[in-house]
Amino acid sequence: AATLKPYLNAVRSSLTAAMCLQNFSSQVIERHNKPEIEVRSSKELLLTPIIISRNEKEKVLIESSVNSIRVSIAVKQADEIEKILCHKFMRFMMLRAENFIILRRTPIQDYDISFLITNFHTEMMLKHKLVDFVIHLLEDTHIDANHFSEINEQFMEDIDKEISEMKLAVNARARICAEEFLKTVN
Repeated sequence: AATLKPYLNAVRSSLTAAMCLQNFSSQVIERHNKPEIEVRSSKELLLTPIIISRNEKEKVLIESSVNSIRVSIAVKQADEIEKILCHKFMRFMMLRAENFIILRRTPIQDYDISFLITNFHTEMMLKHKLVDFVIHLLEDTHIDANHFSEINEQFMEDIDKEISEMKLAVNARARICAEEFLKTVN
């Protein structure tokens, strides 16, 4: 937890700095306002992406444009069980993306989960609460996206914690199954 705090502080300050979004209509199509970070129609509207990395496997990619930010998170996965559990957990969340408003249905390649924040989100919601939402997300997966301030647990810590708990549960179940199997063999 001591090494996690500077990492989370770096993510928080970078997100806060990148959160200066404004309404910007398309330069190509009249009356269109699409997230430039997704459309990529004009290179001059895109800012340099930022990667904040705790280690090779734990990192956050912040891609900014004039009217949107895409935040992608790679979660630490030490072994095969953690990879499977992380995939299932992220898939569970992404299937409920409409409840999270800023959650993308598919993550960017090499990342586990992605968020898309547009200027409309920053106009509807408080910017610092959006940053808190990315940093502090969920322990309980039944979250109402309109109540960001009620979220107390840190997202990245909770993912690690949830995956560790699920891994312990899988190992315990495997041990019980092995014991029962060995009882029937003897």
